[in-house]
Amino acid sequence: MAQDDHVAFNTIYNRYWVEVLNLAVHKIGDIMEAENIIQDIFVSLWKRRHSLIITNALENFLYVSVKYRVIKVLNRQRTERLYNETDGLTVDILDDSTQQYLSFEELRQRLEMLIGKLPEQSRLIYRMNKEENMSYKAIAEELNITERSVEAHLARAKKTLKTALGAFLTTFLL
Repeated sequence: MAQDDHVAFNTIYNRYWVEVLNLAVHKIGDIMEAENIIQDIFVSLWKRRHSLIITNALENFLYVSVKYRVIKVLNRQRTERLYNETDGLTVDILDDSTQQYLSFEELRQRLEMLIGKLPEQSRLIYRMNKEENMSYKAIAEELNITERSVEAHLARAKKTLKTALGAFLTTFLL
């Protein structure tokens, strides 16, 4: 695809579009909005084909893309709903729920950054377990390693994240 191969892109599209569309519909509950999300993802994938570097499975990249696009859409819908509920009156955007969302978003970004700093194998295993809800056994079979190894990688990853997030939360909450 990086060499402008339309056939490669079409193959990727045909292989994954139904799967990621179903995920988006499940998360957002609106088929039209889900179709827009998936279309945007594939358009972005094509536009960024020369500079995009995908280190894990393409399927994982697409799932994460859907997840973040759904969050954006839900946030936009919430903002529109708040605006409509007030009939165009000015809304105090920094109400408590918005502040909580912003705090959560900062925490989520910090977690994502910390996950990105994990060793590649630990990062992959962590994402497979937490984002794809794969069992230790399924991960072990897919990566051709022992369940004990999966367990050890996850334990180290969780310890690293807990330590780093603990320090972040202490400074964040004070």
